[in-house]
Amino acid sequence: MKATIWGCRGSLPAPGASKLKYGGDTSCVEVVLSDGTLIVLDAGTGIREFGSQRCAGVMRVHLLLTHLHMDHIEGFPFFSLLWTKDCDLHVWGPASPMLSLKERLARYMSPPLFPIDVHDVPANVTFHDLPAESFEIGPATVFAAAVEHPGPTMGFRITENGRTFAYIPDHEPAALGDFASESPDWIDGYAVAADADVLLHDSQYSDDEYATRRGWGHSSFADAVAYAKVTGAKRLLMFHHDPTHDDATLEAMERSAAELWGPDGPPPQLAASGMTITLEREGVTVPA
Repeated sequence: MKATIWGCRGSLPAPGASKLKYGGDTSCVEVVLSDGTLIVLDAGTGIREFGSQRCAGVMRVHLLLTHLHMDHIEGFPFFSLLWTKDCDLHVWGPASPMLSLKERLARYMSPPLFPIDVHDVPANVTFHDLPAESFEIGPATVFAAAVEHPGPTMGFRITENGRTFAYIPDHEPAALGDFASESPDWIDGYAVAADADVLLHDSQYSDDEYATRRGWGHSSFADAVAYAKVTGAKRLLMFHHDPTHDDATLEAMERSAAELWGPDGPPPQLAASGMTITLEREGVTVPA
């Protein structure tokens, strides 16, 4: 299994010379399984470049949406496979008792917000509510569970060949209290992150920023470290970078996160656009 990051910025795209190293596109991660099955996690602005660079000749893909906030779906209308005739595009997202996933996405992808309605695209698009139980995509087992963030929001756990990649880009476990002292049954999203080989987790704020943003649905880097530790995740990738944070600010947060992590195992790293993580039976590779 290989995971490539195409967007790791949160809340709003953030282009500019001061943000080139880690990228300005919003959430999108490509996951390629051992048999070539293609999974895409979220459809932020990063999905546009992913589609243009990686999808020539691709005729089947699974798109898993954590939630429907704008920074996670704003690239969806610009995904090349949506406009590829006869391409089988399976879109998975959180269930709602009120409207189908297609109807909710149509609120964004329809006039007057977008000139072409989601019902009229050339691809064969099938919309799925995420099930409560694990399900199979190709040779991988996928598990989705609700996590603490405003509106219905999921975290994803993808397991293949004994290796697990966990993706929780928007998450505020500290909103529910001191999770580090709780038992696993009371830690929000524990089943998604537990013992993951690699955990991509919301690390948007500094401690000072989080003090004035509690309840907004995102984590400080310190809480991300604590969450990775308490869930037993082996490696933490800091994700959902704040749009105001330039490369130097992010690297200062990374150094502080490494101090909190301590000497046991690889220290936390900043997610960066273009980074590819390889998870094989023999081991896990995360580029420095």
